[in-house]
Amino acid sequence: MPTLTQLASRAGIRGTDLEWLHALISDWQLLADLSFADLVLWAPLRGQDDDENWPQDASWIALAQMRPTTAPTALMDDIVGTVRPSGPQPLLAAAFLERRVCREGDPEWTRGVPVRHETIPVCHDDRVVAVIERSTNLSSARTPSRLDLAYLSASDDLTQMVAAGIFPAPGEEPALVRSPRVGDGMLRLSRSGKVTYASPNGLSAYRRLGLTADIVGKQLGPLTARLCVGERAPRDDSLMVAASGRSHAETEVEANGSVVQLRTIPLVVDGERAGALILLRDVSELRHRERELLTKDATIREIHHRVKNNLQTVAALLRLQARRLQAPEARAALEEAVRRVGSIAMVHETLSHVPDEIVDFDDIAGRVAMMAGEVSAPEARVTPRLVGEFGMLPALVATPLALVLTELLQNALQHGLSHPVDAAAGSLEVVAVRGPGQLTVSVSDNGVGLPADFDLDSTTSLGLQIVRTLVLTELNGRLEIEPRPGGGTKVLVELPLGEPALDESGLGAALLEERNVAML
Repeated sequence: MPTLTQLASRAGIRGTDLEWLHALISDWQLLADLSFADLVLWAPLRGQDDDENWPQDASWIALAQMRPTTAPTALMDDIVGTVRPSGPQPLLAAAFLERRVCREGDPEWTRGVPVRHETIPVCHDDRVVAVIERSTNLSSARTPSRLDLAYLSASDDLTQMVAAGIFPAPGEEPALVRSPRVGDGMLRLSRSGKVTYASPNGLSAYRRLGLTADIVGKQLGPLTARLCVGERAPRDDSLMVAASGRSHAETEVEANGSVVQLRTIPLVVDGERAGALILLRDVSELRHRERELLTKDATIREIHHRVKNNLQTVAALLRLQARRLQAPEARAALEEAVRRVGSIAMVHETLSHVPDEIVDFDDIAGRVAMMAGEVSAPEARVTPRLVGEFGMLPALVATPLALVLTELLQNALQHGLSHPVDAAAGSLEVVAVRGPGQLTVSVSDNGVGLPADFDLDSTTSLGLQIVRTLVLTELNGRLEIEPRPGGGTKVLVELPLGEPALDESGLGAALLEERNVAML
């Protein structure tokens, strides 16, 4: 499907005129709903030999299309991008040349359904840029209700504003999807700001704000301000401006435990103010859910903060206990436990500062590497070096990966690089490569290398058992440990970055299973 920009370029529409058309079609659902009609935006195509009959005999291209939500459509097919061949197009040409809304002609019956066509010139900077064809399905015609009449009256005013080049409002931001629509609720204001009509949904919205009397005949600005007494302190001047219909504005009114969104569209006909349209939507439930989510996010961050504090307390207790032990092996085991607890605490500390469960793992990896280097053997004097980027990772991946990285670095420093063969030449490098749907991490050292009888599946090292369990079981990844070319050891970890099959209790269960297998 070609875009508006591509189609408009075929008609020679560019620059500010194209921006004006973008602003128009972002907001013309309002015109379609008020008119109970389909809208098609047409632009004439110039031929190689432009003559004095252009655009009477020009071909026309459909730039955009909009169907109403308040009435049956008159155009079942999508016609965007289609071209009407050259030939007489009296309604389109008249609107383009005479700069007026054309309503001449009888309804068409070409599809077995009566359809009335009208054309509206789209003006910008005192020139016609395109033409809107408005097609109304008359098959469901009935005696119009007050709501129908109010809609049609408002559509006539908006039509005149489009033809005059003042709708959408120059410099106004395009209406967003979240803006109220006609069916959500509508009020019509007079020039003085009094309510002359209120749709049932519009009246219901003000009832939820605490209104007990009829709204018709009341000055909407002061009325809205009185409803908000005690809710807004000090009073927001933008609310008075929006509710009085004096300028284009979008705001929210909060009172009586309800929140109503207001959009104000001043109406100007023949250069004079003709009142305003106020579109309303009750967004109480939406705002309630948003506040619940904010509260939930704050609670989750507070939980991460407390978990981090508790883990740090556990680490401190283990460290105190280690200092009181005389057996070197027991002391080393507790120090390893302190490092493992500390790596998990780092992830929770990071999560306590982010609004979602996504963390920048490069920061965590740098702190894990720094912690490993600080506790490495004094004779080794090796500081791990990080290459590449881990990127943003979900918490369910970041927590086990931090523990994997801690174990691999500690294992390399304790066993591969602890012998002072050539302390100045010792190196430990972590390389992270982020690819589509995958993260590859390699940890390489130039130490003493692997034992001749090394077997990952039968190793008795608790650290490697933890790494193997986390990578294979928790992260659904792949793990390889092999001799490094030139001497030393290389560990390769490949992790899929799709939806990890993680279970919050999986680490404990998997390690327990590993222990049971080893005991057998």
